[in-house]
Amino acid sequence: MKNKPLSWIPTLYLGESLPYAAVMLMSLVLYQEMGLTDTQITLYTGWLGLPWVIKPLWSPIVDGLRTKRWWILAMQLLIGAALALLAFTLPTDLWLQCSLALFMLIAFSSATHDISADGFYILGLDNRDQELYVGLRNTFYRIGMVLGQGGLVMLAGLLQESGFAIPLSWSITFLAVAALMVLLFAYHSKMLPKVEQPATENNKLSILDDFRQTLRVFFTKPHLLTALLFILLFRLPEGLLTKIVPLFLKRSVEEGGLALTDVQYGFVYGTLGVIGLLGGGIVGGWLVSKFSLRRMLWPLVLCITLPDIVYVYLSIYGSESLPLIAACVFIEQAGYGLGFTAYTLYLVSFSHGERSTSVFSFCTAFQYLGGVMLPGMVSGWMSDQMGYSQFFCAVMGFCLVTFAVTALLKLPKE
Repeated sequence: MKNKPLSWIPTLYLGESLPYAAVMLMSLVLYQEMGLTDTQITLYTGWLGLPWVIKPLWSPIVDGLRTKRWWILAMQLLIGAALALLAFTLPTDLWLQCSLALFMLIAFSSATHDISADGFYILGLDNRDQELYVGLRNTFYRIGMVLGQGGLVMLAGLLQESGFAIPLSWSITFLAVAALMVLLFAYHSKMLPKVEQPATENNKLSILDDFRQTLRVFFTKPHLLTALLFILLFRLPEGLLTKIVPLFLKRSVEEGGLALTDVQYGFVYGTLGVIGLLGGGIVGGWLVSKFSLRRMLWPLVLCITLPDIVYVYLSIYGSESLPLIAACVFIEQAGYGLGFTAYTLYLVSFSHGERSTSVFSFCTAFQYLGGVMLPGMVSGWMSDQMGYSQFFCAVMGFCLVTFAVTALLKLPKE
């Protein structure tokens, strides 16, 4: 008898978001407190995003070897072990080399877990239940982000305020994440239902053929050039902001930042910011469902670009008011959530048709490449060269790129 979906969906997607938060979000604060420059931080953590860009290339391997359940359990155990090893290496002289290597291992394991978990969700539920529980899975994914970017960063800060050295406080924090992943592994070993059989040789050949067919479908889509420009460049301003805003919030006033403590940062950016992002996404989805994507596209584009100006204000005038900083972050993140809804729904409409799910995975890989990884890698060099004020002004200038690729876009009639 299958376990009820409520017994495994929340924990499965909590386990999907925690490693991503550790690699892509918590690492920023860790490296800033360990003394790296913005250039170093964004370049190193930018490369850590590579597994999420190329994961469509090895998803056929995951589909063709073992079962989704096996991959989920194996990756959760591997991630837990890697996080524990990371915790023990942070107080050593080789902390940087070891942390980068272990973060990359966790990143590849997490991306593999994503492939397996999403596939398991489809196999383990019928169409009605997939629609019924999609809100639940997204909610617990966001809870994992709040826990990682908010609660766990606050834990590191509280430990430092209690007298623990920076490396030791982060070691304890990552040990806590490792313990959570091992607990999830133990829980899922009992609660994940067995919904599939290992792939046969014929199935493996079929999966590879399916991958080739997906490439053919993707690259023969109508209006491919304008679609690719939109997918790659729409999020350029946000891609530049994503890694710099946490560093700007944490840097000292002398360095041009706002000097938030870990506890303040975890609350403002890791908690209120994520709530704003989630709320913006919900409102954006409602607006599009009521008025259509065609009518709401430009208003939502303005929502994702114009609120970025709050960081221009904060970088020029500064602020010691935590409520004001929190309000600015919330407004920008809510605007991001609104605009990202339009972007996501365009990817859905572009992917519609033959092999829609596989085509959508290619779209998300391209959007991560152009909207997160590449801009993030150069953003630190830009902020170090220009200073935060001029950098945020430059980001507002790059909003013109978002307007340009939106103007070129060919929306479907429906």
